[in-house]
Amino acid sequence: MHRFDIRRVGILAAVSAALTLAPEARAQIAISANDGKGVLIDGVNTVPDSPVADNVAIIDLAGKQPKIIAEIDMPTSLVGPPQSVAIAPDRSFALVSAATRIDAADKKKTAPESKLSVIDLKAKPPAVIATHEAGAGASGIAINNTGTLALVANRVEGTVSIFTIAGNKLAPAGKLDLGNPKSGPSAVAFTPDGKRALVTRDGDHKVSVLDVDGTKVVLSKRDIHAGLKPYPLEITRDGAYAVISNIGMGGGDSDTISLIDLKLNPPRVVDTVGVGPTPESIGISPNGRYVAVTVMNGSNKPKASPLHNPNGLVSIYRIGKGKLSKVTEAKAGTWCQGAGWSKDSKTILVQCMVEQAILVYAFNGKSLTPKGSVKVKGGPGGLAVSRD
Repeated sequence: MHRFDIRRVGILAAVSAALTLAPEARAQIAISANDGKGVLIDGVNTVPDSPVADNVAIIDLAGKQPKIIAEIDMPTSLVGPPQSVAIAPDRSFALVSAATRIDAADKKKTAPESKLSVIDLKAKPPAVIATHEAGAGASGIAINNTGTLALVANRVEGTVSIFTIAGNKLAPAGKLDLGNPKSGPSAVAFTPDGKRALVTRDGDHKVSVLDVDGTKVVLSKRDIHAGLKPYPLEITRDGAYAVISNIGMGGGDSDTISLIDLKLNPPRVVDTVGVGPTPESIGISPNGRYVAVTVMNGSNKPKASPLHNPNGLVSIYRIGKGKLSKVTEAKAGTWCQGAGWSKDSKTILVQCMVEQAILVYAFNGKSLTPKGSVKVKGGPGGLAVSRD
């Protein structure tokens, strides 16, 4: 009996030590950048008389319903693709760009902004620890998989800013000039090995391939032509494909998304499909099998316009072997922006500007089911979801 008690004490001590040393469980998070200086008034993006502060909401995705766990006032912007937020691979920090600010000379107008903010996600509560200058119209952001390099697409000046990263500290490392100040670099993404990046150019209808060697980032000799005004961009986690959205000219025509095969040399578009008017953003599922597309569908047009529709759409396409095929779609809110996925590829978040809310959908591989919403302050226009 005495020997049994000793063993029992030893087992309990071992269990206690294991629990003490076990890493703290953490829920997957999403970060929504919310613009307080833009509201839609009968189809016109308007600065309100009493704008709320731009801010970000940090959202816990655990549990049955996502919930906001922190809010931080900081510069953000609706203008530019919703890839204006990036979370570090180790989730220690996040980057948020701001493409516009209220014009000091006219409070009813906006002017180009160049701010890039760093959020310390380990701080309690999370807080902005640094603000850097990128370039005019700072928009899409990418962080490489090793967390050592960041790129920012500057839409107004036709450049890409380069930042080195050490821990959560950024340092400017120059700018890449794309050779056309009106090229409109919008979104940027690294390949998983960090040796390449893609940048969309909605001003001259190109997707440029960048070569990356350490902190040196240069234009390769390859430009890809997918469609009118390529805008948002994401790459599958295995690096096999990129998906871009071509938002078109806003004339009510059915616009497109394109699939780029990155395994080919040189990489090239292998499929393009029509998705409806103005596919504002795309989000690739973590398992790499699906892409969610937010389609404005005329919901941003004046009510008297023949192109007006009372609701936007969220559509799901399957990424096959060199093909995109539609799976399902559901009604969304108005003037919708970013889309993001839970780590199990079963929950989708969709930002809707007019409703100032993030809609939640369940996805079972065949259909979408609405699962409520998360209200935010201001219009949500940028979105990133952590890997875990």
